Amino acid sequence: MRVATARPIAPTAAERERLKKMAYGHKTEHRLRIRAQVVLHAARGRSNARIARETGLHLDTVRCWRGRFAEQGLAGLADRKRSGRPPAFTPLQTAQVKALACQLPAETGVPLTRWSCPELAREAIERGIATFVSASTVRRWLAQDSLKPWQHRSWIFITDPDFGAKAERVLDLYARIWQGQVLGEDEYVISADEKTSIQARCRCHPTLAPGQARAMRVNHTYQRGGALAYLAAYDVHRAQVFGRTEPRTGIDLFMNLVTRVMTQEPYASAKRVFWIVDNGSSHRGQAAADRLTAAHPNAVMVHTPVHASWLNQVEVYFSVIQRKVVSPNDFTDLTQVGDRLRAFEDRYNATAQPFQWKFTTSDLDDLLARLDRHTLADRQEESSVALAA
Repeated sequence: MRVATARPIAPTAAERERLKKMAYGHKTEHRLRIRAQVVLHAARGRSNARIARETGLHLDTVRCWRGRFAEQGLAGLADRKRSGRPPAFTPLQTAQVKALACQLPAETGVPLTRWSCPELAREAIERGIATFVSASTVRRWLAQDSLKPWQHRSWIFITDPDFGAKAERVLDLYARIWQGQVLGEDEYVISADEKTSIQARCRCHPTLAPGQARAMRVNHTYQRGGALAYLAAYDVHRAQVFGRTEPRTGIDLFMNLVTRVMTQEPYASAKRVFWIVDNGSSHRGQAAADRLTAAHPNAVMVHTPVHASWLNQVEVYFSVIQRKVVSPNDFTDLTQVGDRLRAFEDRYNATAQPFQWKFTTSDLDDLLARLDRHTLADRQEESSVALAA
């Protein structure tokens, strides 16, 4: 029987250089390294049988990769595309599970507030969508469309009919503008509010300082030492904070904070001092504005819209307080809480810079326009449902 002649291999200089890098490179995959070595041996005129002996491969394997290189060059050494294992689930089953994830569980009769991957897999089996499906498979399907039904975000309707006008006044003040006029050097903007219920939690065991590869450790159990309120007034453009600790909040206590600020310079002799406040009970409505002006004629109270405390810059300072002073809460009593707040206030005022407030009136217009579009779409959908009924 005639023996098939080995196919001649004559790589170019560039191909030979590439083959050497593949055959002896430290980062080359093992399978590619072996294939490149087979081709290099063949390029030296060696027979398939000799190459098989020297590389420890089967003769058919040597013949295969020698022939593939002779036909296709370097591209022939790569794996061919394989069909892979047949899919275990149809596109319809995948779409049905995704559709289920886009529904509220309570609307489908499931006593859950939100879906998880194991719960979706279980529900898919109970509904007969699939005889068996794992949670990891469901997670992979949802990731294709960035679906995360286990997450949620809260939101609220705008209920203030004058939301736009009130918010614009506040944003203009942050830009040092009032009723279209630029504020003078002797006019100031104060943002004020109360941070309520700051507790003193005395831990049952001392807090341990952090160490190498170890975070700070705070004991979980504690004894309650009461709570206090922190009233603060923040000068928006001078980045100065004036705070008071009180056992509770109230009109008189808020006015004490106002008096503390307005009786010192530069506010006592200022032309106008604008006080931006939310709609809390201590400073709500026109009565609070009149009370402020009666006590300090150069003070002007400006309210944020209802449910829009996020427009009040002092809330940003309160978030700093929460992160750097209050958490983790480990105080022996309320006196220590008050001392810590006052000490931090002095430390903050020594180096503080004004907040880089980036939400402008243009952003406000875009927000309101977007909300109007959503409201219009909801009304059209409700009308369609009513007509269909």
